[in-house]
Amino acid sequence: MDYYGSHISKLIEALRVLPGVGTKSAQRMAFHIVGMPEADVRRLSEAISEAKRSVRFCSECCTITDGEKCPICESPRRDHSQIMVVENPRDLAAYEKTGRFEGVYHVLHGTISPMLGIGPNDIRLKELITRLGNSKVPISEVIIATGATVEGESTAMYILKLIKTLELPIKVTRIASGVPVGGDIENIDEVTLERALRGRTELK
Repeated sequence: MDYYGSHISKLIEALRVLPGVGTKSAQRMAFHIVGMPEADVRRLSEAISEAKRSVRFCSECCTITDGEKCPICESPRRDHSQIMVVENPRDLAAYEKTGRFEGVYHVLHGTISPMLGIGPNDIRLKELITRLGNSKVPISEVIIATGATVEGESTAMYILKLIKTLELPIKVTRIASGVPVGGDIENIDEVTLERALRGRTELK
């Protein structure tokens, strides 16, 4: 039954497509938006539209950005010989909050998961291997920071296998224990992430 009228119902349904948003949360957000000053609603709408039009993938690390390259890849202060491979942009942000990693990143946008029909070609693995082979700066280390899940571990092993085929002097390491099994990187506190980074082990 339509309790609120078609416009509010459409807004609620539109908000429900957001991750983690159920019907009640969508209703609360819809009522809040309706009660906002029109100028604020317009600003929100324009920000969403502008982000959708402008956001793209960084040509180097594949994170989301609004330029050709993201600020991290553009920075001359970062160590471009050290690449941390993460599952998604949220994991990148989590590691940046520690303030301890001075290298650059590569964002996969997922993990290999045969159960979900996600294969190596469905994530940004080809871009990683191309980047390693064509880098102007010799890559000394690749840190694999995928989650401590079955999918994260299998993706890490697959990356190691691919890098070995390059026959380049690249050390491949895996973030250490401290990241709980089954845990998502984005939900782990900064101290634990820092310890996992410092205690990383080499994959062979």
